[in-house]
Amino acid sequence: MEIKAAAAKVPKYAVSESGDTLEMIERPHGGLSFVLADGQRSGRSAKAISNIAARKAISLLAEGVRDGAVARATHDYLRTMRHAQVLASLSILSIDLVTRTFVISRNSDCPVVVVNGQGSRLLDAPSEPIGVRARVRPVISELPIEAPTTIVMATDGVWSAGARSRRRFDVLGLVERLCREDPCDARALADAILAEAVALDEGRPRDDISVLVVCAVEDGAADGARRLDVCFPLPPALKSNRR
Repeated sequence: MEIKAAAAKVPKYAVSESGDTLEMIERPHGGLSFVLADGQRSGRSAKAISNIAARKAISLLAEGVRDGAVARATHDYLRTMRHAQVLASLSILSIDLVTRTFVISRNSDCPVVVVNGQGSRLLDAPSEPIGVRARVRPVISELPIEAPTTIVMATDGVWSAGARSRRRFDVLGLVERLCREDPCDARALADAILAEAVALDEGRPRDDISVLVVCAVEDGAADGARRLDVCFPLPPALKSNRR
């Protein structure tokens, strides 16, 4: 069995920097964790908030702290650093090789899509963002690592796509259809969700859009190697007045 993961993200229209932060860390007892944070507002101010949350969560996960405790400690840290004046959505998706489970921690009103052998569903239990109210706790779900399984985690730029034109984005329906066509193509699925969200916003995203797709598939790489591909577009260089 093999785990495949892919992400795709774009900033809000006419904003140079996304307020979402996505990080990955190898767990000290085996496996990987992905942290997706969405800061309040947009642009640089939102990026500063999401960076604080994501960096704190990643550092704790690297030290072997359990996911639920990581979410609570990250909330306390952001609340202290920003004097309980800013919010952030925080979602953590872990592949835990000790328990052989996917661990999904949500401090976000954005659902998580799960498609596996038992069908498809949304993990959408009510959950609060971090940073303001005292004693905020994550909503945690655990799923066995079984093939085929597809998990999609996305920020509110996906779930609110199409609101301007009153066209609802059926994220679950799109994921179900694409998983029937190819249950193990995480890259194609992440790109398709991003493209549909941008299209529903008529090419001008109303919010930062970030998508993370993690799949468990039956057949792994023959050589047992781990691989990572990254595509990071560079902004145009600033013009210089110097001659």
